Amino acid sequence: MNTLLENPGAKAVVTPKRKPANPSQRILVVDDDVAMRLFNTHVLVRSGYQVDAAEDGAAGWEALHANTYDLLITDNNMPKISGVELVKKLRSARMALPVILASGEVPAEDLNRIPWLQPAKTLLKPYTDAELLGTVREFLRATDSAGDQIAPRLTWQNQPSPDGFWK
Repeated sequence: MNTLLENPGAKAVVTPKRKPANPSQRILVVDDDVAMRLFNTHVLVRSGYQVDAAEDGAAGWEALHANTYDLLITDNNMPKISGVELVKKLRSARMALPVILASGEVPAEDLNRIPWLQPAKTLLKPYTDAELLGTVREFLRATDSAGDQIAPRLTWQNQPSPDGFWK
């Protein structure tokens, strides 16, 4: 089911998909800028992706707990929870969801200081629909060909210790 915010005050409106890119690929778009949120959502829905949209990091965090996604596209500078804070929460909860940080400024200092925060890709605003789709398609194609390699695999290095804690 695709949700598209058509009214800034509305939560979500269901819109039909046109042509499926891959019906199993579901994307969450998080951006406090109504125009960017609508642009991203419209471009992705028109290309056949299942898309949910959230108006800020807090609403995005709720959506991440309510649904399963293949990709998160998030702005950084947002009220309540920033994009970097959202990624921190995501990683702290051990969610292996890949992230595209689409923002006017890439917070390089924060990302370099905490290497595990690195998004899979970054898109610097403003970007075109072709740049957005190219980045999403390239990324989802790579994850499709990698299969389940995005999820952490159990190896001798990340097995639980006898006391039940992960190393």
